[in-house]
Amino acid sequence: MNTSQSVQALFQPVTIGNMKLPSRIVMAPMTRGFSPGGIPGPDVAAYYRRRAENGVGLIVTEGTIVNHPEAHQQPGVAVPHFYGEQALAGWSKVVSEVHEAGGKVIPQLWHMGLNPDRSVNELTEAEIRDIVEAFAQAAADAKRIGFDGIELHGAHGYLIDQFFWEKTNQRTDRYGGDIVARTRFAVEVIEACRQAVGPDYPIVLRISQWKGSDYSAKLAETPEQLGQFLAPLVEAGVDIFHCSTRRFWQPEFDGSELNLAGWVKQLTGKPTITVGSIGLDSEVTSYFSEGKGAEAESTSIDKLISKLDRQEFDLVAVGRALLVDPAWAAKLRDGRWSEMTPFTPEAAKVLY
Repeated sequence: MNTSQSVQALFQPVTIGNMKLPSRIVMAPMTRGFSPGGIPGPDVAAYYRRRAENGVGLIVTEGTIVNHPEAHQQPGVAVPHFYGEQALAGWSKVVSEVHEAGGKVIPQLWHMGLNPDRSVNELTEAEIRDIVEAFAQAAADAKRIGFDGIELHGAHGYLIDQFFWEKTNQRTDRYGGDIVARTRFAVEVIEACRQAVGPDYPIVLRISQWKGSDYSAKLAETPEQLGQFLAPLVEAGVDIFHCSTRRFWQPEFDGSELNLAGWVKQLTGKPTITVGSIGLDSEVTSYFSEGKGAEAESTSIDKLISKLDRQEFDLVAVGRALLVDPAWAAKLRDGRWSEMTPFTPEAAKVLY
């Protein structure tokens, strides 16, 4: 890690709605699989606390499963639930630990998609209502046990995104159609969550152009289409957009240096979170596919700081760098570059 610019912009407090954050650094949601039976234990609470103690202003938890029979599609992976007395008690302990350390925390509410032999085109309206209610109940529970807001996972080809994407949504009813019509399911989820938590509770929506099966995919080919897509989501009640890209420094559309978070902020006026290989020397997938890691030097964050200074986005989400090194943000703040622990695939196999 090296930079010729001051990193202090990343450590300025910011208030978004009623959420006051001590820094601009967000811990990105990363599936860990250390919650047997869907129940996060004391080790999970300690894992998040360590990041809050070291300069992370907002923690977005790993994806947590809403209460629907088909919401978990990763057999054998101990993904945490966001329903049931024991799981919610575990999350309450996470909230306490993060708050004691001076941070803020929101759960990422997640429905992975349907069973492999079904598609969103086959969902009945009654089934859709059940899923919407599952998200709303999770939102209500998040507020009840003390979380500072919620994030809805609407990216990467999971259920909400399957409705967004033309290739997976071929419905001919009100949930399908053009790019605006395909937001209908998400709008109903957002509206139901808003009704469950009230007008002042932060709702974050994570979106992406790319999908796990297609890195070149684009929901919106132009800024005009992106604006059309975002408008109903804003109207439904989104407060913050978490804009997932593989490389934060890449422009989203020709003719502008703005990345996805930059465009979303410009088009909506809403605060945005940027994310994508921050603190790494290349996109994260290469660490696994090519075995990169310890020998690779982290990239300069000069471009990140410049974009933040220009107010292209408001918050900066960091993933793998924080996964391997809970003190990454503090080391960045204090100029302790040589002490940073480089990410390797082995780091994902432990919870620390």
